Amino acid sequence: MSNQSYDPRVNRLKLGNADDPIKVEEGENWNVYEVFHQEKRGAHHEHVGCVHAPDPQLALVFAKEQFGRRKKCVNLWVVRSADILAFDLEDEDMFANNLEKTYRDASGFKVMDKINKFKGEAVKQPKA
Repeated sequence: MSNQSYDPRVNRLKLGNADDPIKVEEGENWNVYEVFHQEKRGAHHEHVGCVHAPDPQLALVFAKEQFGRRKKCVNLWVVRSADILAFDLEDEDMFANNLEKTYRDASGFKVMDKINKFKGEAVKQPKA
């Protein structure tokens, strides 16, 4: 079967009959890379999209062309999507928070009494 397509990706795969298995040659199957950019030094990197590239170096070039010229950008990160790890949905109980967090409330500490006593003594002392 001859594919007369103007799309080079279709011609590159050299597709045969629909029943024939497709063999992908080295370099034909590009990876997906997630792109993160930083608008100014010290700011967080934010996810802006993804690019397809055969290797990380070219992914960085594609990311610069795609996402580095539209908005202000001082840095780019690319990471292969397949390398991103995440927890399964069944593990969501791992993130359950303890609603009883009195240890974060300063009112539980006895230091406030000492501070108020110290402030009261400072007011009573005559200024020299």
